[in-house]
Amino acid sequence: MTKSADGRKLAFAEWGDPEGFPVFQLHGTPGSRLGRHPDESIYAKAGARLITYNRPGYGGSDRNHGRRVVDCVSDVVAIADDLGLERFAITGGSGGGPHSLAVAASLPERVTRAACASGPAPLSEDFDWLTGMDPLNVREVEWALQGEDVLVPNIEREGAEAMERVAADPSKLLGDDWDLSEADRATLAREEFHEVIRADLTEALSTGVYGWADDMLALVQPWGFDVADIRVPTRVIYGVTDVLVPVQHGEWLAEHVSNAEVVVEEDLGHMGDPDLLAERIGWLVRH
Repeated sequence: MTKSADGRKLAFAEWGDPEGFPVFQLHGTPGSRLGRHPDESIYAKAGARLITYNRPGYGGSDRNHGRRVVDCVSDVVAIADDLGLERFAITGGSGGGPHSLAVAASLPERVTRAACASGPAPLSEDFDWLTGMDPLNVREVEWALQGEDVLVPNIEREGAEAMERVAADPSKLLGDDWDLSEADRATLAREEFHEVIRADLTEALSTGVYGWADDMLALVQPWGFDVADIRVPTRVIYGVTDVLVPVQHGEWLAEHVSNAEVVVEEDLGHMGDPDLLAERIGWLVRH
């Protein structure tokens, strides 16, 4: 636990090799500092000191009402400074992807490499943002566009339903009504991930849904930075069968993130392939 520049509590955790190169991993929406691969040796073997934290409003991190995507930068700086880290890599998946890009754009003197996996692109009137997205995810976006008063009660209901499902069977994290790809269903079915899924969701929603709500509200508003300003080596990773963040989001980021290294996963969906993690972490550690 540490404090932000404005005095908010920030809950974080460390995994892997304590002497390894620091890599911040920013969780999805919803998510928490407990979201990681259950086999910590993957991080250690890659030479990584993995650092995760709860974005404001999740679990033990105080809410930062009205936050933008770019506001995560000062929180990452607070944690890095608390740990005495001058240089580090950054990665984020799903809702954490734009946040990792914000850190990369804002801290070129401290970030060595960055990655955005299955992350959405900025919402824009001239961008095909919703086509190909699962209708249940479209519904959440529409709630967010209507504002906090509409969004919060709806995701309170969704959160309670998800907690009930996960308590009984973590493979049902998203339920049967989502039209997930076969690859994503297979990943959720892997028993070695079930305890992490359960712990991650429990921590994320332990103090309410405001972290989740604020993430959604931030993602559909201006992010507070331009991805074209990123100058550090950055990977944009996306799956062709993703129905949560459809393929055109990855294509847009690939075009607009300066000098991006693009990784297109033809047979994978939103969650990627956990068995590729060693290579991804290894790439971030090389600097």
